[in-house]
Amino acid sequence: MKKENDKKIDRRQFFRSGTRTAVIVGLGGLTAHAANQATAKDTVWQIDPNLCVQCEQCAENCVLSPSAVKCVHIYDMCGYCDLCSGYFEPNTDELNTGAENQLCPTSAITRTFIEDPYFKYDIDEEKCIGCGKCVKGCGAFGNGSLQLQVRHDRCVNCNQCAIAIACPADAFRRVPADHPYLLRGYDI
Repeated sequence: MKKENDKKIDRRQFFRSGTRTAVIVGLGGLTAHAANQATAKDTVWQIDPNLCVQCEQCAENCVLSPSAVKCVHIYDMCGYCDLCSGYFEPNTDELNTGAENQLCPTSAITRTFIEDPYFKYDIDEEKCIGCGKCVKGCGAFGNGSLQLQVRHDRCVNCNQCAIAIACPADAFRRVPADHPYLLRGYDI
């Protein structure tokens, strides 16, 4: 009879310690989840313009349509060129604003005359799909004043960003939410 009672006590102790272990593991999991949530709220996804290769993955892989990635124009860096390599197709015969001469597939860049020989180039972010064709042109033959950035008023800050997964250059990274933009030519 004593052996049977010993076994019951052992089972009780086993279940008690198992329950305690489950509660401790559960609390640890909740703590880790809360820490992850706090980290996700403290950081946002952004493109490092020094690593970006304008591969068009931002336009194709964002969970939003159109993409939360947009071209931004750093006017302080711009030369306000007559022949903007981010606006015009390479080897354009005429410098007119016809769609056949524009590099942007959605006509998201507006060219405005300032004074001879200067023009201003503005980005209509509603039309921009984040393909990076203008950024590639500006970087290849211009001064790099056109850059791709995640616009946080549109981005849903996915835990696993689909663009970051697809990015061949590993240009996507988490940055502090209080300094959400990384711009080439600026220390941030």
